[in-house]
Amino acid sequence: MTTVGRLRRRAEFLKVAAGRRKWAAPGLVMQVRGWDQAECDSLPADTLRVGYTASRKVGSAVARNRARRRLRAAVQETLTRLACPAHDYVLIARSGTLTRPFPALLGDIEAALDRLKARCGAEANGKR
Repeated sequence: MTTVGRLRRRAEFLKVAAGRRKWAAPGLVMQVRGWDQAECDSLPADTLRVGYTASRKVGSAVARNRARRRLRAAVQETLTRLACPAHDYVLIARSGTLTRPFPALLGDIEAALDRLKARCGAEANGKR
């Protein structure tokens, strides 16, 4: 079972952003970064970390909080079973996050994982 941790510090978010692996979908932007050796040594191997952010372009504070809650719920359904451990993921809310149907939001996350090749499971065995 993969354990999900949280990215909380600005420096952690900036490290992921510097990784330059990102993909934009109508409902979100996903950024991914694999861990370096120091992080692998200090954290459990079956852990992945996720951070959420929403700028003021999304809307008021209520709208931004709702967008982050929707992203958290989508992560619990998809990222925990499809994503690779020992990676950091940042999900950035867009204005479409609020109005996009939830199944489409789940599809956006799966498509982002495919696009960024940060998906584990069948791909590790050479199957698709």
